[in-house]
Amino acid sequence: MSHVVTVPELLDGHTVLDIECLDRVYLSGYVPTLQVGGQVFTFLHDHRGMPVASPAVFGQISGRFRQAVGRFAQMNDIPVVKFKKGIRKLDVMQRYLRAAARADRPGVAAIGRAEEFQLVWDARQRDSDPSRPPQFFFVKAERRVTCYYFYVFDERWGPGFIKVCAYFPYPVKVWVNGHEWAKRQLTRAGAGFTELSNGFAACDDPAGLQAICDRLGPAEIQAFFDRWLSRLPVPLTAADQAAGYWWELSMRQVETSRTMVFDAPRQARAFFEALIADNLDLGRPEHVEILFKRDPRGRKPKDQAGGTFRTAIDRNSQGVTINAFWRHSRVKQYLKDGRALRIETVVNSPDDLGCQRRLHNLPELQARARAINARLLETERVGQGCVFDSPAFARISQPTLTQDGRRAPATFRRPSSHGPGRHPRQHADRRHRHHEQEPARLDDRAARHRLQRQPGQLRPDPPVPQRHHHPHPAPQPVCPHPRRPALRDLLQQSPRPRPAPAHGRRPAPGPAPAPRRTARHRPRSHPAPRRSTTPGSRLTSPDARLIPRYPAGKLKTNVKVLGSKLG
Repeated sequence: MSHVVTVPELLDGHTVLDIECLDRVYLSGYVPTLQVGGQVFTFLHDHRGMPVASPAVFGQISGRFRQAVGRFAQMNDIPVVKFKKGIRKLDVMQRYLRAAARADRPGVAAIGRAEEFQLVWDARQRDSDPSRPPQFFFVKAERRVTCYYFYVFDERWGPGFIKVCAYFPYPVKVWVNGHEWAKRQLTRAGAGFTELSNGFAACDDPAGLQAICDRLGPAEIQAFFDRWLSRLPVPLTAADQAAGYWWELSMRQVETSRTMVFDAPRQARAFFEALIADNLDLGRPEHVEILFKRDPRGRKPKDQAGGTFRTAIDRNSQGVTINAFWRHSRVKQYLKDGRALRIETVVNSPDDLGCQRRLHNLPELQARARAINARLLETERVGQGCVFDSPAFARISQPTLTQDGRRAPATFRRPSSHGPGRHPRQHADRRHRHHEQEPARLDDRAARHRLQRQPGQLRPDPPVPQRHHHPHPAPQPVCPHPRRPALRDLLQQSPRPRPAPAHGRRPAPGPAPAPRRTARHRPRSHPAPRRSTTPGSRLTSPDARLIPRYPAGKLKTNVKVLGSKLG
């Protein structure tokens, strides 16, 4: 009887080939000594010997480069294609590359020409003396310039292209494919293999194939770049290269893939769709942190807080692709040609994985990307290999009865009866709390129910009527505490009497009394309260608050003054 194949079963018993290799590698070429304005002035004035560092020199170099490209295409009978807006360039050039591959003719298959925005140097004139030669300063700006795409068929790499910008400082782009390089290496070694679209379906020597993929590194890519720059027309000359004005490569986009070919392709599609349904939350921050080993909360020095975390399902291709994003990078998983599981970590910025951009850092970046692919597989393997629904877990998680009839409590929390995406019932966890009430409802104040007093009750008690709130409640009397001294009037506060000393002992000297604050220190808005000479007496007259309070000496003086005025 057939059953649904899980991830552990498929990965452990139905995998015939498991290969890790670099896939597409997209590099940027730049001239390190032409990155600031002062270096541009040094190149024009000191190296090229121009008396005035004028932007007119840029136009002269670009013009000579365009003429050299035209002569190169005419002499070698290479087609020049002008790219249109909105059309994928590789689709246009695919027929030229296939023709070169069928003929097994290494060289330039076609040249593409496009107008694109590039970050180039722009010159601006300073406000100087008109009688003297003009002075310029240089700033970087995006300008629409001409770019040439040289699509080549290399004897070691297969198809690829080199893009050269026709304006100063002449940035370049390089694109190669690691799987195509591995295929040429296997052919030269004489090992048999079956091709997969951009991969391998079978190989006579899987261990040797993996060793070839591990050997691919920065040296092979740099050799490809240097070999074709010596054949193609470029704006910089050999004298510029000898002076240090030459391109260096940095990583712009690197794809590290892992391909797992199954022996039963008929189960691959159903398995992969079920796998996607179980891992739709791969893009959440807590899962992205597990896969990429980075901190989305920004607690690590190289990780900035924030960012967008999401899982995208792409159905534009023939199959289904699941993508989990982290910063500028992502990890994607899809079914390759209906028979292989492909996992690719696409690094669009090496900073996302804590690596630097120079080409010699490619081995470190590849190792971290391979670890991400392995963690993704391990996460899926553990997710479907759990035993939460097995009878063994049910026996230890639910309450049981011992041999003598006693009820043994559960080892773990009672499993909830709600499914994913539903909220648990609120009364399930508080069923045995007899003296609590459920939260009050906003629409009905008398709708509070007491919980069941016994576990066997099936219905709650009837509603308990509640007292209506009075608009003007009466003050509640304060009940005196039997062990606390009685509260006195605020106007008749007096120090507590000292306890009587023990027989035959002198009282211990207390602290010095604080100086009495006279009325002259009080603000006029708060007159001093009138104190009675009799301890414990209170003001009982309703007009007592109208009687002015004066000290004894000042009261006599005021009486004398008042009598003299009346007499």
